[in-house]
Amino acid sequence: MTNYEELLEDAYKKVKKVESSSERFEIPKAEGKYEGKKTIITNFLQIVSQIRRNPEDFQKFLTKGLATAGQIEGERLILNKKVSRDKINQKTEQYVQEFVLCRECKKPDTEIIKQGRINFLHCLACGAKHPIHKI
Repeated sequence: MTNYEELLEDAYKKVKKVESSSERFEIPKAEGKYEGKKTIITNFLQIVSQIRRNPEDFQKFLTKGLATAGQIEGERLILNKKVSRDKINQKTEQYVQEFVLCRECKKPDTEIIKQGRINFLHCLACGAKHPIHKI
């Protein structure tokens, strides 16, 4: 039986740890201001760190969805068009539904992995794996 226990211990070492908490998963609402014709999201990196995704991927999704160009500058995102907070928050919610929350257990403990030419949303909590389209 020691052989089985050693194998089990090795398997536990290879499994990623899920940081679970009893708190409800909440996405910070976009905060920002307008400067001329530009919209500046001042808490962009805070939103990205909360959803645990690559800032460039999230920026690409927002700029495509809002039909505008934009660039990351420090901790903020600058969009080259006036966009309402409601629209930004709606697009953020859409991104979370598509690329963050598990479709099986609805937990945010996921990662995007690439196998071959296909991207998958892999849940670290329940182990589910679903194909996702490119951003």
